[in-house]
Amino acid sequence: MKILIDMNLSPDWVNIFAKYEIEAKHWSSIGNPSATDKVIMEGALDNNYIIFTNDLDFGALLAANNVQFPSVIQVRTQD
Repeated sequence: MKILIDMNLSPDWVNIFAKYEIEAKHWSSIGNPSATDKVIMEGALDNNYIIFTNDLDFGALLAANNVQFPSVIQVRTQD
């Protein structure tokens, strides 16, 4: 499993996933920090990443484009 952490989440998540031997990269380390969600989604798809985000847009993009990949894990937090 490979996780691509969206810009709206802290890069600290990389270390959290590493504790569980899950490969993770923060988008800022591999792409333009101001990239659109569509570009991030394409990057995830091209490199077999699952997107980890706090953003509702990725689910909407999957539905709007009638695609099943890449997978998206959406975390909702107060803080």
